[in-house]
Amino acid sequence: MTKATITVWAREWIIFALSIGLGGHVALGLILHNPSTLKNVWWNTLSIGLFIYVLFQAGRSIFLVLRARRAKSQLS
Repeated sequence: MTKATITVWAREWIIFALSIGLGGHVALGLILHNPSTLKNVWWNTLSIGLFIYVLFQAGRSIFLVLRARRAKSQLS
């Protein structure tokens, strides 16, 4: 693998790991406010983390589209 490919994979892994970690913190907050949700902690952590990951990737895609559109308009 090239260095650029390794960099892309590392960046994606870091984003995914931070999203799952943030999902865990949100799930912990939910448990602290409502202890009866303790039985669903793993499902909550995974689903919230994946939701955060999808939101981040969608935001990143929108940012890249807007940046490309702005660069294209500056060339004209």
